[in-house]
Amino acid sequence: MGNVFVLDHPLIQHKLTYIRDKNTGTKEFRELVDEVSMLMAFEITRNLPLQEATTETPVTEATTQVLAGKKIGLIPILRAGLGMVDGMLNLLPAAKVGHVGLYRDPETLTPHEYYIKLPSDISERELIVLDPMLATGGSANDAIHSLKKRGAGNIRLMCLVAAPEGVEVIKQDHPDVDIYLGAMDDKLDEKGYIVPGLGDAGDRLFGTK
Repeated sequence: MGNVFVLDHPLIQHKLTYIRDKNTGTKEFRELVDEVSMLMAFEITRNLPLQEATTETPVTEATTQVLAGKKIGLIPILRAGLGMVDGMLNLLPAAKVGHVGLYRDPETLTPHEYYIKLPSDISERELIVLDPMLATGGSANDAIHSLKKRGAGNIRLMCLVAAPEGVEVIKQDHPDVDIYLGAMDDKLDEKGYIVPGLGDAGDRLFGTK
C-alpha cells in the first residue's frame, strides 16, 4: 500500500496558512504556492540515490556525492498544477515536464481527459504528479491511470492539501503510489470542496472566477 507523508516542516506550514487565507491576493498566492512547492520538492527528493564523484577543490582532491542520474518527470494536472511547476524546477532544473488536462463535470464530479503531452521516455522516469488539491481524488486518480496506460511505472503524487476521501481513493486504486501532502484536511463538503481547504486553487492562481 502506498504511503502518505504529511510534510510538517515549519516553513511549509507557515506558508500554507497564508495560502488558505481568503484575503491573500492572486500575486501573493501564486508566489506562496511557488515557495511551498519548492520546499516540498526538497522533502520529496530526500531519498534520491547518490553516487560517488571526484572533485578538485581549491585545497585538494575530494570524494563527493552527486545524484545518481535518476530521471525526474513533473506532471502537473491542468490547470492548477501549473502553479507548482516553477517551484519544483528551481530544485530540479533538469526535470522534464509533461501535462495532463482534466476537467471535472460540475454535476457528477467525474473527471474527463482533454489533453495529454508527456516526455517520450516516461517509462524511465520517476514521475511526480502535481495538483494543489486532492479533493474527491477523481482527477488525480484519472491522471495516474492515464500515465500508467502509457507506460509509467514509478509515480508519486504531491498536493498542498487533501481530504481523507481523496487520499483513500488513491490508496485503493493506486497502492503503489506514495502521496506527499502539505496538510491533511478534515473532509469534503456536499459540493466536493475540501474543508477547511483553500478555495479553488485554479481561480486563485490565475485570477479567474
